[in-house]
Amino acid sequence: MDAKLLEKYIAGFANQDETKEVWEWIEQKDENMDEYMSQRKLYILTLWRADSMQEIRNESVKTRKNAISPVLKEIIKIAAIFVIAVIGAYYWMNTEKTEKKSTMECLYTPPGQRAELTLEDGTHVWLNANSKITYPSKFKKGERNVSLQGEAFFKVTHDATRPFIVNAKGYRVQVLGTEFDVLAYEDENCEIDLLQGKVHVMTPDNRVADLNSGERVYTSDGHVVKGEILHPEYFRWRDGLICFDNMTIGMMADKLGRYYGVKLRIANAKIASYRYTGKFWSSDGIEHVLEVLKRDHKFSYTKDNEKNLYIIY
Repeated sequence: MDAKLLEKYIAGFANQDETKEVWEWIEQKDENMDEYMSQRKLYILTLWRADSMQEIRNESVKTRKNAISPVLKEIIKIAAIFVIAVIGAYYWMNTEKTEKKSTMECLYTPPGQRAELTLEDGTHVWLNANSKITYPSKFKKGERNVSLQGEAFFKVTHDATRPFIVNAKGYRVQVLGTEFDVLAYEDENCEIDLLQGKVHVMTPDNRVADLNSGERVYTSDGHVVKGEILHPEYFRWRDGLICFDNMTIGMMADKLGRYYGVKLRIANAKIASYRYTGKFWSSDGIEHVLEVLKRDHKFSYTKDNEKNLYIIY
């Protein structure tokens, strides 16, 4: 692994392709993870020492101030006022230029992986497997806009002057500060689940739904449905847990296939109707999940490596 690329990733400046390259390297073997953690600790220690040196400099300045003569103090005050005025004018003239320099960033999580990031306003985002979020490096004055493909959980920093907006599959989810999950995979119905606060949702056909804590809105057969969150444990995917509650194996196959980036084909309709309740660690892998299900429901499966396909029968 190139040392400069690893340092760039740890500092938070790596782009999507570079992030993917680093993650693939980390997952190759345990030694790579150990090296990554070692470099990360070294980076944090460097930042801490830099902050400590700044505190020492500040104390030194305070000490020197006590020895300055009254006349010199007045001169410094006048000079300081002038400098502040110049800096203020410069900042005022260049604010809009700075905003225009904001670039669009993109984070993609491959199948079987999750990611976390903190946006420039302090909002924390968990990105589920096979998902992509696009966001600006610096939000505009009036609003905070991001776009999502896949699934993400948002813990939004409150800002009454700038609503936070998530655009996903034609839906527009607007909040000021709250915690919610957006499910918007291309091949699945869109769903917004609100765990805390309030959200304002506008559907692709301009229908509106306002949600309170514990409520969700989703599409079903072309209709927009509002109701209560039924399975709050589902959102533990942020911790690496895949949770199922009385779900058919047919529906599980769709979710597992998308999550792990494989194809699952059920050759026996009876097996597809079996139901399962339980939890798996995402790191367990697809074959571990199938082995557990096989013990409970007595089926077999084969794998076609060329097509990346599992056939259940």
